[in-house]
Amino acid sequence: MSNLLKIAIFIGIELIANRIVNLIFRFMSKKHNSVHLRFTKSIVNVTISVILCYSLLQQFEITRDISKALLQSGSLMVAIATFAAQQALANVISGISLSMSRPYNVDEKIRVVQGGSVIAEGMVKDITIRHTVIRQFNGECCIVPNSVMDAAVITNTNFTENVGNFMEIEVSYDADIDLAMYEMQKICIENPLTLNTEENKVFIKTYTSNGVILKTTIWTRNLDDSYQACSDIRVDLIKNFKEKGIVIPYQTVTVLQ
Repeated sequence: MSNLLKIAIFIGIELIANRIVNLIFRFMSKKHNSVHLRFTKSIVNVTISVILCYSLLQQFEITRDISKALLQSGSLMVAIATFAAQQALANVISGISLSMSRPYNVDEKIRVVQGGSVIAEGMVKDITIRHTVIRQFNGECCIVPNSVMDAAVITNTNFTENVGNFMEIEVSYDADIDLAMYEMQKICIENPLTLNTEENKVFIKTYTSNGVILKTTIWTRNLDDSYQACSDIRVDLIKNFKEKGIVIPYQTVTVLQ
């Protein structure tokens, strides 16, 4: 009964200690909800568990010698653990690197690219010792190992003051190009979410087999405004060009019977 009581006491201490740590970091995160705090919390919780587990082993004769032997042969154990858990340690080390450099933070929208392919794109929800949780725009959550995040190219629009997005539309060769460019710039200026639009001119990007591609840049305060502004401008362009007689070319197929 005494041994069971000791085990229950240590388990209770661990639960209470981890609970206190979680409450402290939850209070700190209300002021500054950063990746650094979340990762540090995970490290502290793991450290508490390891210390209490070792202390519990010291309480029993049958495990005391084993724990001392393990402690004395620490270098050998570290070597074995390093070899057996290379990927896990790589994630921990990468997590520390990400926590210190802070290329992204909680509730920031990022795009993770590796080898020219987009691994994940969405909002950062959490970072642990092993992985980073990214909630994508379709509602799915990507669990990306920290070693992958540390080696990938991360696009974070929160590092810039404003967000720019290209806007392109094609008009036919028979259309009034000057009028089309004027109307496109006018629509961009009148949108309430755009910034510095008067300074951004409309250019001819290239020629195609169907017509001419007009291009400009839409500047907004953040990524959410960029999505909404670009969507509204595309709708207004279609309606306006139709009213002005500016043709947006599209391929047609004629079937002869």
